[in-house]
Amino acid sequence: MYASPALAQGAAVADTVVVTGSRTPQRVDRALAEITVIGRALIEAAAGRTLAELLAAEPGVQFWSNGGLGKIASVSLRGLEARHTLLLIDGVRHASATVGTPSWDNIPLDAIERIEIVRGPMSGLYGSDAVGGVIQIFTRSGQAGFHPDASATVGSHGYGELAAGARFGTGVFDGSLRLQHRRTDGISATNERVPFGSFNPDDDGFEQTSVSGRLGVRIGSWRAEAALLKSQGTTHYDDGPGVDSRAELRSEVISAQVSGPLTSGWRTAVRLARSTDEFDTLASASAFTDLGTTGTTQQQLSWENQFNTALGTALVLAERVEQEVERPGEPFAVSERAITGIGLGLNGEAGAHGWQASVRRDRNSQFGNQTTGSLAYGLQVTPQLRVTASFGTSFTAPSFNQLYFPGFGNPLLQPEEGLHREIGLRWSQGVHEVRIAAFSSDVRGYITPGANPTNANADIEGFTLSVRTEWEGWRLLAGGELIDPSNSNPNNANFGRQLPRRAKEVFRLHAERRFGAWTLGASMLNSGARFENASNSTELPGFTVWDLRADWALARDWALGLKLNNVVDRRYETALGYSQPGREAYLTLRWAPR
Repeated sequence: MYASPALAQGAAVADTVVVTGSRTPQRVDRALAEITVIGRALIEAAAGRTLAELLAAEPGVQFWSNGGLGKIASVSLRGLEARHTLLLIDGVRHASATVGTPSWDNIPLDAIERIEIVRGPMSGLYGSDAVGGVIQIFTRSGQAGFHPDASATVGSHGYGELAAGARFGTGVFDGSLRLQHRRTDGISATNERVPFGSFNPDDDGFEQTSVSGRLGVRIGSWRAEAALLKSQGTTHYDDGPGVDSRAELRSEVISAQVSGPLTSGWRTAVRLARSTDEFDTLASASAFTDLGTTGTTQQQLSWENQFNTALGTALVLAERVEQEVERPGEPFAVSERAITGIGLGLNGEAGAHGWQASVRRDRNSQFGNQTTGSLAYGLQVTPQLRVTASFGTSFTAPSFNQLYFPGFGNPLLQPEEGLHREIGLRWSQGVHEVRIAAFSSDVRGYITPGANPTNANADIEGFTLSVRTEWEGWRLLAGGELIDPSNSNPNNANFGRQLPRRAKEVFRLHAERRFGAWTLGASMLNSGARFENASNSTELPGFTVWDLRADWALARDWALGLKLNNVVDRRYETALGYSQPGREAYLTLRWAPR
């Protein structure tokens, strides 16, 4: 695991329990997939950064954005498409089924307790979209007693944020409640390089209000829990001069779950959930943009069962997801679909050996039946050294835009099918850890980007490296990836060319040290060049960004944090013509009684 640099002092990385990699609880050092856990301390240290930028600080994760807070962002795992990343919030799918990608733009960092990133094909457990991996966000949970907290942040470009909440619990009940509001004047999201005449030099701000909460009750060995995350924001963007183009973002995830043991070796959980993602265009400079709401609603019902067996923990699951989309003006030719899936999993170990297997059958109301699966094996060669190998398949259904958007879509598109392989090595001793993963992905039926998409082929090969160590009181983390994402269809004009918006090489460095009541930290992200288009005729230069931070525990219950982002004021783009913020400063005051 690539551990977060701001993990709480004294926390044992190996003892961290994760659930996303196998859908059953397991210690992260025993997981066969490459997993990162981002803890609350690192989330708090990301002042001024977006969720996509926070994720891209981890090995194997890249992002591109249409400029700053509240703007459309995409996240890629291991060089695959953004639509190949499955986003879960408290176990619930959350994404736009029109564009086919997770919605990162309106998720408040304040609501998040931790994030688990699982790399590699996960369709055998989660079905469609989990091609490059799964990112699961866990909102703040309850805690015994009563624990209020609050924070206030001010920063560059008129940034201001207020957040407050509490975690509470008794012998039977527990829960949490959080409220947050932030606003920023922003920067101009575009520059003169942006295509289609969309440049407008005005500042493009963002304002957001969110509420999140969880409430649980335990009766004997059974537990019932409800969770809510609701966020509403107004984002300003550029699609041409003369108009302050803006849209309202509405995100909501609500779920209810009951779980407990049916017998001594059988645990069951039933979850009913709904997620909504809406982009309501309020004003636009483009004559081709209709005002109104583009939205996705997903109704979800799942039943998971875990059994203790001689070979390990077995998983039996059944799920149903119903997707419904809307758009301004004339509706799509098809605006809803249902996916019903059943799956089996097995996760176990004996002595030096560990194994994990899964198989899943999904029936999509548009595309019929698909079967996916995976198999992984780990060998503890020495107490310090572990070797793993895995193999898996995946599929992704086309989005509604790719199928039906007027003048853009292709209703003849078929789902993508992937074949994935990985070999990993993990060496760990005390505070020192080195992890290497070599992987390859072959995507048949790869859906080409842009208008009038077709099914082609794509190959991605590469490896990631992460190192965690301590030296002279400094906790150091370094890592990166070398990948080769390319078009592998010999009948395509772009055969052999680099897939758009992904860099072939990315390197990262984190350093942190405590000096009494002070904690100092620095992070660096170095990205190689990428291309805006499939023909590789438009290059986006590489860049290096440095962030610095200092935290001061000024009293028992009070802390003050200073964050300097992009300290060298590097000008760079991750998407052609869309500016990323230059140098910015943020000051945060936190109160948390102990």
